[in-house]
Amino acid sequence: MSPATALASTPTIADCLQQGARALASRSESVRLDAELLLCHVLRLSRSALIVHGADAVNADDLARYDDLIAQRAARVPIAYLTGSREFWSLDLHVTPDVLVPRPETELLVELALQRLPQDQPRTVLDLGTGSGAIALAIATERPLARIIAVDLSARALAVASSNAVRLGLSRVEFRAGSWFDAVPGVTADLIVSNPPYIAGNDPALELLTHEPALALASGPAGLDALQAIVGNAARHLNRGGWLLLEHGHTQDVEMAALLHRQGFEGITSHVDYSGKPRVTLGTVHHTRDTYQ
Repeated sequence: MSPATALASTPTIADCLQQGARALASRSESVRLDAELLLCHVLRLSRSALIVHGADAVNADDLARYDDLIAQRAARVPIAYLTGSREFWSLDLHVTPDVLVPRPETELLVELALQRLPQDQPRTVLDLGTGSGAIALAIATERPLARIIAVDLSARALAVASSNAVRLGLSRVEFRAGSWFDAVPGVTADLIVSNPPYIAGNDPALELLTHEPALALASGPAGLDALQAIVGNAARHLNRGGWLLLEHGHTQDVEMAALLHRQGFEGITSHVDYSGKPRVTLGTVHHTRDTYQ
């Protein structure tokens, strides 16, 4: 018998939350929060409303939906896929299993990008591997004068990103299909930003991420294939004084700094995320792009 159906015939909101949390024990790092978010989704209530209305009964249809979502979450399906949304940079993004779930640590990438983009001047930005469009759309909200081109190899991911842009009123962002710079021949930018796949192909962490697209997670035996491909071709797509900003694994900062140095980048620095782990490495170019062609 499932956790929800084991309840009394007229369970309350409080009952559902209690049983949902029990079912998720050891299956989630945020048991109570997950139980609340899923019930909020089913009942279309805020988390605070769950407390206020804790004694209210939950009807059979809603109970069945909640029971199903709890079972999926216990199987480690990300909350964002179950609710269809994820907040990033205060934007409510639609997400599906076709895109990587946006992570809080990626907001550091946005912060660092905005520091290098003036508010009152037009600039060109490339977002490589845009997924849900999180980075491109966050930058677009803060820098309305910027021309932003977002690239992804997956047509399904681009469909999600494009729908987010339209829903958020950011339709000026341009989306292109292709592998990294293949999608933007002849285009040069003032800033290139990317959160590419960077997990090693044999990393045990992938076993906990089976519901997310492998294309957006793993990249070669050391997790560096995509990063190397981007760094190796970035200089010729950057204007003089342009910046390259890359998210990477927390053990890859030294390798990333060395890689950028070999490609002629200057001002190379690595930045830690909110948990204190190296997460973003960046550098600038002061040469002409012909130097590397």
